[in-house]
Amino acid sequence: MEVSLNLKDTNINDAAVAQPISGKVTDGTGAPLPGATVVVKGTTKGTTTDADGKFVIDADANSLLEISFVGYAAKEVAVNGQSSLVVQLDQDLSQLNEVVVVGYGTQKRSDITGAISSINSESFNKGVVTNPGELLQGKLAGVSIAANSGEPGAAQDIIIRGIGSLRSGTQPLYVVDGFLLDNSSTGVPTNPLNFINPNDIESIDVLKDASATAVYGSRASNGVVVITTKKGKGKPQINFAASTAVSSMANPMNVFSADDFRRQVVAVGGTLQDFGANTNWQDELTQRGVSNTLNLSMSGASTENFSYFASVGYQDQEGILKNSRLKRYSGKLNMNQKAFNGRLNIDYNLTASHTENLRPDITSTMSDMLSLNPTVAPYTDGQPTLLNTNALNPLARYNLFSDRAISNRILANISPSIEIIDGLTYKLNFGVDYSGTNRNQQYKPFPAVINESDIANGVLDNAISANTNQLVENTLTYNWNQDVHNVTLLAGHSFQKFLDETRITTYRGFANNNIEPIYQDHTSTTLFPTAVNADAIKNELQSFFGRVNYVYDNKYMFTGTFRADGSSKFGENNKYGYFPSFALGWNISNEDFMDKSFFNNLKLRASWGRTGNQEIPSKITKASYLEQRLQTGAGSVSTYPIDTDATSLEGFPYGIIYTRLANPDLQWEVSTQVDLGLDFAFFNSRVNGTLDYFNKKSSNILLEVVPSDPVEPTSTYWNNIPNMIIQNNGVELTLNYSSDAKRDFSYSIGGNLTYIQNKVQNSPYSVLATGAAQGSGQSGATINGYINNESLGAFYMYQFDGINPDNGQNLFRDTNGDGQVLDNDRLVVGSAIPKIIYGYNLNLKYKTFDLGLNFNGVAGNKIFNHTTMTLFNRSQLAKSNNTTDFAVQYPDEALTNANIVSTRYLENGSFLRLNNATLSYNLPLAGSKLGDVFKRISLNLTGQNLFVITDYSGFDPEVNTGSASGGIQTFGIDRFTYPRARTFLLGLNVTF
Repeated sequence: MEVSLNLKDTNINDAAVAQPISGKVTDGTGAPLPGATVVVKGTTKGTTTDADGKFVIDADANSLLEISFVGYAAKEVAVNGQSSLVVQLDQDLSQLNEVVVVGYGTQKRSDITGAISSINSESFNKGVVTNPGELLQGKLAGVSIAANSGEPGAAQDIIIRGIGSLRSGTQPLYVVDGFLLDNSSTGVPTNPLNFINPNDIESIDVLKDASATAVYGSRASNGVVVITTKKGKGKPQINFAASTAVSSMANPMNVFSADDFRRQVVAVGGTLQDFGANTNWQDELTQRGVSNTLNLSMSGASTENFSYFASVGYQDQEGILKNSRLKRYSGKLNMNQKAFNGRLNIDYNLTASHTENLRPDITSTMSDMLSLNPTVAPYTDGQPTLLNTNALNPLARYNLFSDRAISNRILANISPSIEIIDGLTYKLNFGVDYSGTNRNQQYKPFPAVINESDIANGVLDNAISANTNQLVENTLTYNWNQDVHNVTLLAGHSFQKFLDETRITTYRGFANNNIEPIYQDHTSTTLFPTAVNADAIKNELQSFFGRVNYVYDNKYMFTGTFRADGSSKFGENNKYGYFPSFALGWNISNEDFMDKSFFNNLKLRASWGRTGNQEIPSKITKASYLEQRLQTGAGSVSTYPIDTDATSLEGFPYGIIYTRLANPDLQWEVSTQVDLGLDFAFFNSRVNGTLDYFNKKSSNILLEVVPSDPVEPTSTYWNNIPNMIIQNNGVELTLNYSSDAKRDFSYSIGGNLTYIQNKVQNSPYSVLATGAAQGSGQSGATINGYINNESLGAFYMYQFDGINPDNGQNLFRDTNGDGQVLDNDRLVVGSAIPKIIYGYNLNLKYKTFDLGLNFNGVAGNKIFNHTTMTLFNRSQLAKSNNTTDFAVQYPDEALTNANIVSTRYLENGSFLRLNNATLSYNLPLAGSKLGDVFKRISLNLTGQNLFVITDYSGFDPEVNTGSASGGIQTFGIDRFTYPRARTFLLGLNVTF
């Protein structure tokens, strides 16, 4: 930085009197930097530079001015009695001094030895966004994010560097402002992170390798997502954001029109039921969803010792199915107070939300939408037409059925810290996360439907759930710096307690008076008895952890971490798990021999570590019993005729049987990971990126298994599968380029690519089924699973070879050549897990206009189209149910041909999506009257899911709505999935 001082007439005796200071901020070439921030240090006085890089601010002669601009190193400039300044800022595109949030602390990016990807609010995905996962999709290497459906706030599969467990799903550990969340359900099958207002998030750091995650120990095997919300800083300001969006079905299914339907039913030899109408049920059962969002925040630092951020938010998102809605009211308060010359520091974080979920009967609606006879009129005499089978018209279902859940959640933590002596700081982190949900699913009575009792008589399921998560952490941190040595030591203790409570009450049989069942009499009757199910689960986790970071001469780095976790989920003999990690780093670009190198940054990283997994059912290491007595039916093993004088079953005592055996030796699952990484930047840091190789192996795999000995007191038991390994290895590449930001036209382009290979090794099972088929004649048939020496999520089924022209039945391949097709002819025919995950972005800026495009995609995976297998077949068409041309692709196929799980329904799942595109216009305020009131006014137009390039025939290739088998999570199955929407949003952002 160069500072040119233009000395004007100055009265030294007036040094403490504020006077106007004018100046100009430029880059290294002397070009002006408009929008740079200028603040009088230690005060709330601040301003920004105009289009010519000029500013005027009141300051006394002894003041310091803090000057900053995005992409440039911030500087402090002393006024020293001057009245005019020219300040030159140096470019800092590499952002090596960027602070990254790691476990229980922060580090400079240049000192990081682990694999950590970071993203700030400026780079988040734009549009109608409900939860943090949607902000990240396609943005970070090694992080796969896929929505399970197009429902507002739908659950997501978030996979960091591959799947490492059978049962725990894919979810990483989430840490919000230092508080470790519990991933348990909140009572609604949507995303449990919907309570966080994305507008309140400042940055997200994703910890990927074991060196970065091991400090979190037992819950870090799937990676860690650290969410940091906005804090107060600088001059007080108010931000207001409002948006309105319209959504519609992005890709309707190509079912037969009424005219095509009439021809095709006759062509296949079916009986045409023609009711004379021409109905598009996809149009009838969907809508244009309107979404509105309002956010208001206030932030600032009134003094050096106090800062604040407060916000309120409102989001009302309509889905494209009727009676589909997510409404959220949120509040956020973050405060920081310092005292005793900064030695005492208190952080307070509060998040509160009230969420209302309205959900339709998705499975039934989607089935009707695709298969109902298109010649049936939707309405007759103004009322939904009663279908000839006495089945329920889905338009009537919208009026009869409702699934409404109201959730309230509070996340609050307070973190006081005190610097006991120079460099030694003690910190307490105390917090609680409480959520309560009341969910009511109900059908009003509709006697016209005589073949479904719950609909005819009415039904109400009331579910009340409450989750409490309490956290207490104590840490000591010591920082020691001397000459070329920099040491940071961390030691800590953590105790976390969880309590999940649920009560579900089912009532049946209500008066047909158009009053919702929830408001009717709930008295249990003999004909319709009330059923009540309740449970409570309590778990505790105690941890001891430590970490050492050592940096020598800003060149050589070492990180060592150790954590011991004790969980109430495990038995007495293996209560604790132990998780170490080590990492080395070498800042090659800081070596003397690199002085003339074109590299601005070149760092080599290597790490090894272990993390754990405790996401298993509670109490499985303890014995459990069941008390039974035969009431009706055949003989019972749990009723004992001890009383010889007894003349009926009521005279026999209850029998006690095992339902679960004690297993105090059950061990933790362990994930061991090696990472080699390279960070680089060159061409004056305009090009920067990272390259990582990782190898992750999970062992001690936990599974509920069937005993090999048929004489056992229980049908299953929990065990660690000996020698079984789940392996993921791959390569991650991130590459970005930025042009000269000071020009009228500038641009940046970037992308990431992840290639993953995965395999199950040493499994003693021929197949561990994950996804299973559902429906008449299909239930329980294996679709995919874990198979030895095969990829995760392997599809295991018959190879379809067409239709036998002699009998019109399926032809399946005889793979073992024994002359018959049996179960042992099934093959691994692909995987649901993509081999390649990628995303790229292009950002263009011309004066006050900005255009951002974000793409994401996957390759190398398959999707099993369960919807097609269930609905789109020849026999359904012959019964006057609608289908697609899939049902008629084989003219010789018999109407009696069965729907059997096979490659006939397996499709390519690769896709490329334009995730979002945003065009923004920033009003030029400098020199105008508006500029005296507003700091920034921006208008933006955003399109989401604008197009998808794919061969998949369903609504969308990003899908996972299969049925899990044996509690093992499934992937890549599409069964009656809620369609994805295409959305256009118009937004306004104002800062004043």
